[in-house]
Amino acid sequence: MAMDADEIATLIKQTLPDAQVTITDLRGDGDHYAAEVISSEFVGKTRVQQHQMVYESLQGRMGGVLHALALSTSAPSA
Repeated sequence: MAMDADEIATLIKQTLPDAQVTITDLRGDGDHYAAEVISSEFVGKTRVQQHQMVYESLQGRMGGVLHALALSTSAPSA
């Protein structure tokens, strides 16, 4: 069973409430998404740490219900 883009965004925002989240379904199959996540929680974090925060917010769905997620993360520009 595939995940809905809104469900992905909701999960991310539960962990990163200030996040600006843009989800794009790359193939129209509900299995391959791209996500752009901008959050002040990322300030001072490495790109790897930022990605880990997003993956943790997905509560173990990555690689199972959610097959592929191309991830772009950043802190807001000042």
